[in-house]
Amino acid sequence: MNYKFKNEELFENALRHSSYAHECKNTRITSNERLEFLGDAVLELAISSYIYNKYPELPEGELTKLRASIVCEETLAKQAKKLDLGSMLKLGKGEENTGGRNRDSLIADAYESVIGAIFLDGGFHEAEKFILEEMNDAINEHRQSFKKYDCKTYLQEVIQRFSKEPLHYEIVEESGPAHEKKFIVEVRHKGEVLGRGTGKSKKEAEQNAASIAVKKYEVEKKLPV
Repeated sequence: MNYKFKNEELFENALRHSSYAHECKNTRITSNERLEFLGDAVLELAISSYIYNKYPELPEGELTKLRASIVCEETLAKQAKKLDLGSMLKLGKGEENTGGRNRDSLIADAYESVIGAIFLDGGFHEAEKFILEEMNDAINEHRQSFKKYDCKTYLQEVIQRFSKEPLHYEIVEESGPAHEKKFIVEVRHKGEVLGRGTGKSKKEAEQNAASIAVKKYEVEKKLPV
């Protein structure tokens, strides 16, 4: 981990599952559920702040979707596995016997608990630093796949930041037999070509044209509008 706890009990508590706490006769032993609750809120704030500042072209709805894809159980479980949190968890016998150490839901919760523990131990700045350093690759991967999913929508959102003039997609070439068509499409704004793409369908060609325009935007940080 890229963080050293001043109060190691907080870290130990973050790895203490409720099944373990319930089996302990010592009533002072607590589970990680409260830390998980806190860590979830800290994680959302850190990711929200980061993507809000890094992707100024995205509207509220798209930011919400991107954040949800980043803080989902699957992503958090992957992060937990990188830190091998599963092997460090304290589990009750039932959870241990049913493979709790490898259960995504359980180790994802533990990851959020660790974030909550770091927040209490070192404050929001340290928790945010931990989150962004640990999850940087995951954030970038989700952003790339998120854009590729619908480049036309993403391009439209970028254009709307500069202009109210709509985009136009035009087929400039169509060739090949009916079973093996090839389309070439240009995406234009105010008569100027932003991107040119090919595809086996009109929709695919339009998406590829938008993708070219998006890549141009990312390199030049501007579009000819």
